[in-house]
Amino acid sequence: MRRPSVWWRGQSTPAKVETYTRWSFHFFGVVEIAAIGLPMVGRAEATYTGWLFLLLCGHAVLCTVVASRSLDWTRGLRPQPVRLLVLLGVVSALLATAAVALMEHGPGGKDAASAPASLFVGVLAFGAGTMALGVRGRRRVLAIVAGFTVGGAVVALALGVAVPAVVGTSFAVLLTAGFLAFTCLFSVWLLDAVYELDAARETRTRLAVAEERLRFGRDLHDVMGRNLAVIALKSELAVQLARRERPEAVDQMIEVQRIARESQREVREVVRGYREADLGAELSGAQGVLTAAGVVCTVTGSAVGLPPAVQSALGWVVREATTNVLRHGDARRCRVSLEPAGDHVVLTVENDGVEQPAEVHAGASPPERERGRELAGGSGLAGLRERLAAVAGTLEAGPVDGDLFRVVADVPLPPASSSSSSSAPSSSSVPRSVSEEVTP
Repeated sequence: MRRPSVWWRGQSTPAKVETYTRWSFHFFGVVEIAAIGLPMVGRAEATYTGWLFLLLCGHAVLCTVVASRSLDWTRGLRPQPVRLLVLLGVVSALLATAAVALMEHGPGGKDAASAPASLFVGVLAFGAGTMALGVRGRRRVLAIVAGFTVGGAVVALALGVAVPAVVGTSFAVLLTAGFLAFTCLFSVWLLDAVYELDAARETRTRLAVAEERLRFGRDLHDVMGRNLAVIALKSELAVQLARRERPEAVDQMIEVQRIARESQREVREVVRGYREADLGAELSGAQGVLTAAGVVCTVTGSAVGLPPAVQSALGWVVREATTNVLRHGDARRCRVSLEPAGDHVVLTVENDGVEQPAEVHAGASPPERERGRELAGGSGLAGLRERLAAVAGTLEAGPVDGDLFRVVADVPLPPASSSSSSSAPSSSSVPRSVSEEVTP
C-alpha cells in the first residue's frame, strides 16, 4: 500500500482540490457536533439533552451524506439528490420545531432553555448551508436561506416565543445560514474553475500541436507545390517529345531529374529544421514553461561550446522530459542540470512528480499501448534513445528514492577536430530517403 504522501503527490491538481473540498464539507459535521452538541451537553442538566445530542449527531451525519452526494452531482457523477435534499429540509424543520417547543415549554428553566436555542440556530444554519450545495442558481440559494429564516421565526412566534427573542434568533439563523451557503457556493465555483482551467490547458496543448502540424504542412506545401507542378509539366512535355522521337525529350527528363533532386534537398532542409532542437533555447524554454505552470524549476549549466549534434540530441531530451513533467505528473519542483564529466556531458532532469508515460505501462489499455508505440517512433523514451544512439549517448529514466523521477542522458564529446568538421554536414552525409526523413 502506498503512503498517503505518495498517493497525494500522485493526484492531479483538480483531484487534490476536489479531495480538499470534499473533506472540508465532511468536517462541517464535526464542527456542528463540536460547536453545538458538546457545549449543549455540558451546559444543561436536563434529562432531554442526551436525546437532543443524539438527534444533532444524526442531523450532522445526514448533512455529510447530502454534501457528498451533492458534490457528486456537481461533478456529473450522480443525479441530483432531490430526495435527500427534501429529507434534510424536513428533518431540519422538525428538529428546529422541537427545539423551540423545549425552549419555551420544557423543564429546567432558563439555563436548560439555552441548549434548545443553540440547537434551533445550528440545525437551521447547517441544514440551509448544506442544501445550497444541491441546487443551482443564486435565487434558489437565497430562497432556501430566507425560507429557513422566515419559517423558523413563524414557528417560534406560533409557539409563544417573545418577539425580541424571535428577532435575535432569526438574525443569527440568517447570518450563519447565509455564511455557510456562501461558503458552499464559493467552494463549488472554485472547484469548477480548477477543472475548467485544467481542461483549457489540455486544449491549449492540443491547439499548439495542431498549429505546429499546420505550419509544417505549409512549409512542405511551399517547398513541394511549385516543384511538383514543374515536374508534372516537364514530364508531360517529355512524353509528347518522346512520342515524336524528338531528342529534346532527353533534356526535359534531365531537367525533371534535377528538379527532383533539388526538391529532395529542400525537403531534407525543412525536416531537419523541424526536428533539430537548440539546447540553450530548450533549457530556457523549459524553465519558462514549468515556472508558468507553477513548478519551481532550476537550471544549471550552459550549452556553450557543445557540438551541434550533441546540442540537438540533448535538446530533445529536455523537451521530452519537460513534456512528461507537464502531462504525466504533478510536480512541484524540477531540477535541470548540464554538467561536463571528463570527455562526457551529462544532462539530468529530476522532478518530484510521478511520471507515467503510456509506453512504460505493461498493463495499459490497448489505446494507451498504441499511443506508446506511436510515441516510440519519433518521440517518447524510445525515440530519445534512438536520437542519443546517433551520437553514442545513453539514456536512463525511472523513479529514484520512491518520490523522485529522474532522466539522465550521457553523451560522449567528440574530439575537437571532428567536432569542428561535424558542424557543417554535407547533403551526401544523409543516407536516408525522403520518405524516411518526412516521417514525424
